[in-house]
Amino acid sequence: MLLWINDGLMAVFFFLIALEVKREFMEGELASREQFVLPGLGAIGGISVPGAFYAWLNRGDAVALGGWAVPCATDIAFALGVLSLFGTRVPTALKVFLLTLAIFDDLAAIAIIALFYAGDLSWATLGIAAAILGCAAAANARGVSRVSVYILIGIALWIAVLKSGVHATLAGVLIAWCVPLRDGSGRAVLERVEKDLHVPVAFAILPLFAFANAGLPLAGLSPQDLVHPVALGVIGGLVLGNPVGILLFTGLGVATGLAKLPPGVTWMQMAGVAFLCGIGFTMSLFIAGLAFEHGDTAYFGLVRLSVLAGSALSAAIGCCVLAGAFRTGRSGRP
Repeated sequence: MLLWINDGLMAVFFFLIALEVKREFMEGELASREQFVLPGLGAIGGISVPGAFYAWLNRGDAVALGGWAVPCATDIAFALGVLSLFGTRVPTALKVFLLTLAIFDDLAAIAIIALFYAGDLSWATLGIAAAILGCAAAANARGVSRVSVYILIGIALWIAVLKSGVHATLAGVLIAWCVPLRDGSGRAVLERVEKDLHVPVAFAILPLFAFANAGLPLAGLSPQDLVHPVALGVIGGLVLGNPVGILLFTGLGVATGLAKLPPGVTWMQMAGVAFLCGIGFTMSLFIAGLAFEHGDTAYFGLVRLSVLAGSALSAAIGCCVLAGAFRTGRSGRP
């Protein structure tokens, strides 16, 4: 049941993410350079610094090193949910920054899964998957807009990818990029599929994933485990690595003129959002499962505890910083 959830239902989740990313690149927030440079820099910092921090703490443990990407992930649903608690006080540009950064973070997570968490590859099956993907691309090129066609091709692609050694969720990403933006008469196709999937993903797939993966076995765990290098790497990466990396890279981008701070957004508000990006939860748990499913599972409980603790701390600190920023109106600009 756990494999069906993680390999099957999560493929639908990644399919939805890829649809959103494609739409944003085609006609949304990522359609121009000015809109994505600053959050792109933030995403680089929010991935590299936590990953490097975890790897440095666990450099002597080959098994633990496999979880270096766990603190790099951001749970966009929870981060946006916490930000929405502040209502109309949140500048629109700040919401767009967080959403765009999360999109880049999702793209990076997809790339990390493909590059670092693949099993033993079957090149013959990969060739079959490539041929199936070619059929989807050909359907797009010929103007086929019936969603059922892409669903059927996607199921075949999912089976081929699952058997190839690459994680099956990537099939959802690949087929999403073949779904046309509009049909021949200009009606939205991709956006309609997005809307149809939002409710089942948000209220069925993600809760089911969390229920199946977030269970915390308390046997054998003690408070002393929180100072284990794995726990410190995950908690420190989420709570400190994310905000430090995001603020460092965005600050350098603004200082060098490569990017600009969004209008109406202050550095203190940016700091609050940077802490919210430390809420890993769903994606961190997913990557943790990939990191340790083929090796020693002794770290499973410890990693889950660390993800929950780090995500809760990040949410609490982010709320405090944002509350201060919205209350005082301090700009924090250099």
